[in-house]
Amino acid sequence: MLILRHLRSAVLLTAISLISLHASAQSPQSFTIESYYRVKWGYAEEFIQLWKTNHYPLLKKAQEKGDIISIKAETPRFHSGEETRWDFRVTVVFKDVNKAFDENLVAPYKKQLFPDLDALNKSEQHRFELLLAHWDVETAQQPL
Repeated sequence: MLILRHLRSAVLLTAISLISLHASAQSPQSFTIESYYRVKWGYAEEFIQLWKTNHYPLLKKAQEKGDIISIKAETPRFHSGEETRWDFRVTVVFKDVNKAFDENLVAPYKKQLFPDLDALNKSEQHRFELLLAHWDVETAQQPL
């Protein structure tokens, strides 16, 4: 009986340790948003190139400052039906929820990175003209 009690205690302590380790590995304050883009047929590469040229450098500056933890961009390997199709997905992990919803997060870097703001605005307008749909999804990691 004593051995069984010690074994249960050891298993319980191991489980608690694993849960604590998993919880500490995640930043409880971070906030993750996945942005999905559906582009007009035949224009996905142009849209992605414009995103890389215009928007990605701004996100990288915010990451260098520490407001963004990580940035990941992906394209689907296979096609799906039109109603579920997306051409480009960007996952951004922000330092916290306030940074995620700060409308001026990248504003300080625009003039620094793009001295000709009129050209940037025209290029961004064209990028958005290529869009059919755009949606954002807040995501959270789930312990397994």
